[in-house]
Amino acid sequence: MALSRRDFLNVLKYVVGTALASLAGNYYLTRFEPSWVDVTRINITIRGLPEAFSGYRILQISDIHIGGWMDKERLANVVDIILAEKPDLVAATGDFLIGTHWNPDLDGAAWEFLEVMTPLAQAHKVVAVMGNHDHWTDVERVRTMLSMAGILELRNDVHALEKDGEKLYLAGVDDIYVNAQDLNLVLAKLPEGVPTILLAHEPDYADVTAETGRFHFQISGHSHGGQVVLPFGSPVVLPEWGRKYPAGLYNLGNMLLYTNRGVGMTSPFVRFNCRPEITVFTLYGAG
Repeated sequence: MALSRRDFLNVLKYVVGTALASLAGNYYLTRFEPSWVDVTRINITIRGLPEAFSGYRILQISDIHIGGWMDKERLANVVDIILAEKPDLVAATGDFLIGTHWNPDLDGAAWEFLEVMTPLAQAHKVVAVMGNHDHWTDVERVRTMLSMAGILELRNDVHALEKDGEKLYLAGVDDIYVNAQDLNLVLAKLPEGVPTILLAHEPDYADVTAETGRFHFQISGHSHGGQVVLPFGSPVVLPEWGRKYPAGLYNLGNMLLYTNRGVGMTSPFVRFNCRPEITVFTLYGAG
């Protein structure tokens, strides 16, 4: 049976509309939302925080994953946002590169990272810990990359920030997923009873760190928030060590935990209802 002109036009409108909707959806998932960085600002209360650090602003960035969807131009846009925030400190919680082994493409990605991140580290103090992808690719090359950029790695280590004669302590554990962490070594280096912020790539390790009673605040990444979150639902897929505390702020007794959704992605390179995130924490003392 031949279609009438009206029926033909209706079918054509449906086909064209479906195609446009599909193109728009693909653009949103693969380009628009992944580039739509959410700057989350949170006030954090820390017991015993020295008065000199009241109002101190720590900016967290995580899961850059350069070498995949993240490229030099996109990372430069992220750094522009960071610079506009004028933080006192930048804390990077791992997964700087992407992949499970080093390949020739990562040579170029590492140089792009250096070009973009070195000026940031010259403008602001940047501290970091490693993530699982950094170990899977080539952790020593990643360490060299960070060092060349002027970024301080806290490799199962402690670092004291000093301001007006007072100190705030930062601690960092190496990656938990590959069992490179040495929490006992960190605790041995950390003075008793001092206000301390811990960097750890995997958020679910907070169950262990909170039990020590030595850390006031832990910041993590790793989960990407799931990348795809169903409306009024939960993330579709979450990685090991990122399933219990996938995104946002949690209270674990005497320790706070924040899981950052990251600025990069792993394959499939899509985000839905889970924007990339930069987090700015403003510190205040209790009482």
